[in-house]
Amino acid sequence: MRTLCASTLIGEVLVIGFAGLVAMNTSDLSTGTVWAVSGVAMLLCVLLCGVLSRPGAIQVGWALQIALILSGFVVPAMFVLGAVFTGLWWASVHFGRKVDEAKARFAAQASS
Repeated sequence: MRTLCASTLIGEVLVIGFAGLVAMNTSDLSTGTVWAVSGVAMLLCVLLCGVLSRPGAIQVGWALQIALILSGFVVPAMFVLGAVFTGLWWASVHFGRKVDEAKARFAAQASS
């Protein structure tokens, strides 16, 4: 699960960075505000990659997905991109857990 979720988060880092560039040019927000918010979100994505195995990390990832969708109020394309990445996050968590369970079963069978 960790690999799939981390891949999704790294993709989000790129999307958030590009959305920040768009927001700088199309919104009434100051450059500092745009990059403060975008920078924190990008940093959160990268840090979350390192702690995905800890309790609560997946829930923080879900909160990040909601924030990504809500950023569509500043950059309208983010409604669609946020929904796409939310779907990717769901798939990463759902299928990642299935892969982890299968690996655990195979390891148990191999050791017995």
